[in-house]
Amino acid sequence: MATGRTHRPATRSRGIPEATVARLPLYLRALTALSERSVPTVSSEELAAAAGVNSAKLRKDFSYLGSYGTRGVGYDVEYLVYQISRELGLTQDWPVVIVGIGNLGAALANYGGFASRGFRVAALIDADPAMAGKPVAGIPVQHTDELEKIIEDNGVSIGVIATPAGAAQPVCDRLVAAGVTSILNFAPTVLSVPDGVDVRKVDLSIELQILAFHEQRKAGEETAAGDGAQPAARTRDDSADQGPDGDVPAVMPA
Repeated sequence: MATGRTHRPATRSRGIPEATVARLPLYLRALTALSERSVPTVSSEELAAAAGVNSAKLRKDFSYLGSYGTRGVGYDVEYLVYQISRELGLTQDWPVVIVGIGNLGAALANYGGFASRGFRVAALIDADPAMAGKPVAGIPVQHTDELEKIIEDNGVSIGVIATPAGAAQPVCDRLVAAGVTSILNFAPTVLSVPDGVDVRKVDLSIELQILAFHEQRKAGEETAAGDGAQPAARTRDDSADQGPDGDVPAVMPA
């Protein structure tokens, strides 16, 4: 079976926008669920709802793939699964190394979704000598001293970093120097990489902070509504319409 080193997805050469690429896995997940239920076709409205996007955006995204569906019938589910899988490079085997086998790294190693989505965990790597040889998810952990050899022997082009923040950049540098060209970073730090190396960052604390912002905003709106006050978004500062002397608007409203 081919490895990640021998083929790169065609999405960039075909001019598919990055925003569309980011939505393709959402469509694939929804389509896979339909396929497992033996649903033969799906409308753009049904698939868009399942993927959490609007149908016009879905149709535009699929136009980049050359797939337009059939009026009155919809999209062929199995064909779309194949088409999107091909565009994402999932019709082959992608060996992946996970560096940093703490709680998060071990949880990633135990995640059962990698194999079903075209990814094979080729190695688990950790800097702690006490971890060497210990099996995690049935795979023996190897020491970071072996990192370069592991990458070369397995043809790895995708690395996952799950180390503490301070160790992430040195690990990243070694991965890149060994030939890794795509990195999924779970460490709470920003990585510096050369041109030609793609980094996707997953920061759970940032996502929680964004949710906290929305929760605080909702709580403020509920409090304002309970006090009979207007929502904060509708209040206005009349001084913003005043000129330098405080009496004549500098810009007349349209």
